[in-house]
Amino acid sequence: MAEAQRTGDDGATYHVRIHDLPQSERPRERLLSVGAKGLSNTELLAILLRTGTQGESALGVAGRLLATYGLAGLQRASAGELAAERGLGPATAAHLKAALELGQRLATLQPEERPSISGPEDVVGLVGAEMALLEQEELRVLLLNTKNRVQAIETVYRGSVNAAQVRIGEVLRDAVRRNCPALIAVHNHPSGDPTPSRDDVRMTKDLVLAGELLDIDVLDHVIVAAGGKHVSLREDGLMDTG
Repeated sequence: MAEAQRTGDDGATYHVRIHDLPQSERPRERLLSVGAKGLSNTELLAILLRTGTQGESALGVAGRLLATYGLAGLQRASAGELAAERGLGPATAAHLKAALELGQRLATLQPEERPSISGPEDVVGLVGAEMALLEQEELRVLLLNTKNRVQAIETVYRGSVNAAQVRIGEVLRDAVRRNCPALIAVHNHPSGDPTPSRDDVRMTKDLVLAGELLDIDVLDHVIVAAGGKHVSLREDGLMDTG
């Protein structure tokens, strides 16, 4: 079992199993709770490493690798170089290099290679499987260009997603900042029933009206649930503000 290091009152370093840490401090649990963007580079790398080595936690190995190579250096290092590092080995090095390469390829995608959204099925295919497994509600926005290609996916809210809790300005903020002309809202229903609530409909209409004032087209609001179930408020005619 991987361990994390902690310093005691006497200045000595002790090893604590990550399994014994509070859930709020475990990297994988933190990712599920606050999202990948809320984690440090060390925590993200520790998740990819999965386990540590004798006397050194996955977090410790990750910190050592970042101190030695830096994030860009890990990308440049060969699988053989990484496999020779204590705590890695060929399988973990290959896993790490594959993840870093995917990130690099994503960062260099040309605009025409980015996912294109033509309907709610494309939204579900892009984020539905992941969001349907979340234990709490989460609201995300897909920011689109004039050809409906995804420029970014931003998480706006976690917790209760309803008209009373959601600030419409925050939903539109990233679209304004990135100068995106259109967006699609998507959120999950952990209950397993994607049927829009009255609050869902009201929030969506408020979002459409605010978008019109800012010249941002709110194309749809898709609600996803487990088993691939989903509802498009656009297709169900629930976005009409007239």
